[in-house]
Amino acid sequence: MLTRLLSGDKPRSTVLTVLLLVILVALALAPFLFPGVRSLETAARICIFIVLVASYDLLLGYTGIVSFAHTMFFGLGAYGVALASVHMGRGWGALLTGTVAGALAAAALALVIGLFSLRVRAIFFAMITLAVASAVAVLVSQMSGLTGGEDGLNYQIPRELTPAFRLGELFGVRINGKLLNYYLVFFACLILFLLLLRIVNSPFGRVLQAIRENDFRAEAIGYRVVWYRVTATCLSAAVAAIAGSLFAIWLRYVGPDTTLSFEIMLDILLMVVIGGMGTMYGAVLGATIFVLAQNYLQSLMGVASEATEALPLIPNLLDPDRWLLWLGVLFILSVYFFPTGIVGRLRSGR
Repeated sequence: MLTRLLSGDKPRSTVLTVLLLVILVALALAPFLFPGVRSLETAARICIFIVLVASYDLLLGYTGIVSFAHTMFFGLGAYGVALASVHMGRGWGALLTGTVAGALAAAALALVIGLFSLRVRAIFFAMITLAVASAVAVLVSQMSGLTGGEDGLNYQIPRELTPAFRLGELFGVRINGKLLNYYLVFFACLILFLLLLRIVNSPFGRVLQAIRENDFRAEAIGYRVVWYRVTATCLSAAVAAIAGSLFAIWLRYVGPDTTLSFEIMLDILLMVVIGGMGTMYGAVLGATIFVLAQNYLQSLMGVASEATEALPLIPNLLDPDRWLLWLGVLFILSVYFFPTGIVGRLRSGR
């Protein structure tokens, strides 16, 4: 049963299996194991970024397509929910309409970009996607009457998903709308991840991997390479948009910096590389490690700086303001010691 659920793609490493189970249990029971607003916020972000990174890995790791437009699709989903909630009012219908509209818009835009751009090679396609994503980000910032511009949009979601909706307590934890909102995000992300796992382990996914390895040979034996690449791009864009919709439902705010920033695109790339390209499980480890580092590395450095204040130089090196420096060092070390990503290293048994 579990093998079928994982589409036959077992972790193939005892250590990896344990890590994945720990992450799954921690996310599933996060409100009870790690009570507090910050920990719940971190867990929700991990869930959303796992799906976002996995959808990007469908392009980069499985198809060999380098794209810089993934945050654009993420933002389309987020703005879809925001605009639907603003214009249709508070309700489940607005959330569903915004999610579906965002996913369809992302897939349609990916189709247009793919048909016009995927015939070119490597860096040229990447530059085209970067140009389109930058243009969309500027457009969203300037259309303040519709998108709120740089200030973004605040909107209301169904009361059942807000802290004002209370159901009592369980094991000392308040059961309210925020908790229900978290489990909506968690289960939606789990379903999307399993769907992506099914896609990459299907005959369609095998063809994508063949195209990644050698597109000339794939085309020579009869596969329509451009069609497969465009389809993969559309699927990836649609899933990224749904992740954006979940992010918008969780935050109840959408702005260019939270969804369309190029910094998010760089974060996605780092997560893919850290976890391991060409494996969905890499998205789980990469997103978890990176989001935890973003949220807690600065605090840990503050504690370490205080603990070593009697020593020369070290407290300055461990100053919390230098957390980005150490995050970069951790990334360099991970690439050096895990050139195929953490999952690739664990599966190789070395």
